[in-house]
Amino acid sequence: MVGRALVAGVDSSTQSAKVELRELDSGLLVDRTSAPHTHSRWEPPVSEQDPATWWEALSACFAQLTDADRANVVAVSVAGQQHGLVLVGEDGEALRPAKLWNDTTSAPQARDLVARHGREQWARRCGSVPLASFTIAKLAWVLKHEPELADQIAQVMLPHDWLTWRLTGAHVTDRGDASGTGWFDPAANEAAPDLLGLAVGDPNGWLPRLPRVLEPDQAAGPITPQAAAALGLGDSVVVGPGTGDNMGAALGLGLKPGDTVISLGTSGTAYSVFTTPTSDPTGAVAGFADAAGGYLPLVCTLNATRVTDTVARWLGVDAAELAALALAAPENATAPVLVPYFDGERTPDLPDATGVLAALRNDTTREELALAAHDGVLCGLFDGLDALRSAGVESSGRLHLIGGGARSVAYRVRAAVLHSEPIMVPDDDETVALGAAVQAAAVASGRHPTDVAADWPLGQGTLVEPPPGIDGGVIRARYAEQQRRAFPSSSE
Repeated sequence: MVGRALVAGVDSSTQSAKVELRELDSGLLVDRTSAPHTHSRWEPPVSEQDPATWWEALSACFAQLTDADRANVVAVSVAGQQHGLVLVGEDGEALRPAKLWNDTTSAPQARDLVARHGREQWARRCGSVPLASFTIAKLAWVLKHEPELADQIAQVMLPHDWLTWRLTGAHVTDRGDASGTGWFDPAANEAAPDLLGLAVGDPNGWLPRLPRVLEPDQAAGPITPQAAAALGLGDSVVVGPGTGDNMGAALGLGLKPGDTVISLGTSGTAYSVFTTPTSDPTGAVAGFADAAGGYLPLVCTLNATRVTDTVARWLGVDAAELAALALAAPENATAPVLVPYFDGERTPDLPDATGVLAALRNDTTREELALAAHDGVLCGLFDGLDALRSAGVESSGRLHLIGGGARSVAYRVRAAVLHSEPIMVPDDDETVALGAAVQAAAVASGRHPTDVAADWPLGQGTLVEPPPGIDGGVIRARYAEQQRRAFPSSSE
């Protein structure tokens, strides 16, 4: 290797792969590439992808880097979309398309799992009450609807596990992503055979099929010669344990306890880092682990930027034009309200719901519809922040707005309005890949990820002030009223 040592952080999301190349010592951004995931089936309630598309996109990302930069890469780590289910046979091939987090076909299995064990028991044992999105429900769905696969399954993986396996040949995961499966106890830091058994029957034959859980600073292993050749990397590259996308973003932001995050991507999330495990029997808050040895209590909604993309299509505009329409709308106590459950919803648990547009009038304008779309998405996530507080999670720090939606000036301004305080929009809008790069630097240098994060310039950004004279509480109250009217069972 000649020149500066570099690390590569990978964000393998629902829609694409992104790679950030950064200097090992300073965290300075060197290059950034992306490539789409093309082999997908998104026909709600079904959402599936061929895992091969993740490797194809990752390879395309590395192909866009210069030969010199690839030669200087010393470590790689992958942060991937949570909850997905990848089933691999003895021959190393995926047995079926991966079921993704937003596939809600497993809603009946999730309800059955909860009914058989009880909400309080689930929350106590794994920090979360499983929903259709959780991996354990998806595994139960496969065993019910495709039982012929049961004896063919050699390895059970999450999406980031599969990419780490392709890079190293090691069947491993990390505690952050494992905590979203429904069969891992983040407080005890171990698999929970009794929970796994609720989905598979006798768990003893299934435990060896699960990945080994690595520590936050533990490498998955060296890259294989085959993977190194495919990506144009050297044979001495080390690969980090990887993690889930939300855990990667928290690491990339350098979050401290008390800081909170709203992330606007295909899905929406609201979360915070915390020093102790959480347990919410209502199921609103998932008591995840993070990628640094702590915890990441999180609320997830299915409907985020896809909602505003859809409304933009209805109005015949693009995202930027929709944002401009929203900001041109007057504050109006009789304006329409959108409850945006277009693809069902995860929080509240309404997998069969559809969206509701209320308070329409003959004089309703395009501007008001655009504003209702942005506010509807955000109100659901601010409800998530309320749920975190109800679960005992401290929120005295700064609110960060991240994800693709954070690039929208309308989402920025309306988030500040609803928060009634300034919000922070980070300068680096690829926080998932950045967190993966922090993890790669940790395994390359033999340090803990939090020590690397402390040395890198993380969390810098722009403060967005709420415009004067707008009461965000009134907007949220109108949303809550329409949500209760449309879905009374969700507030019981």
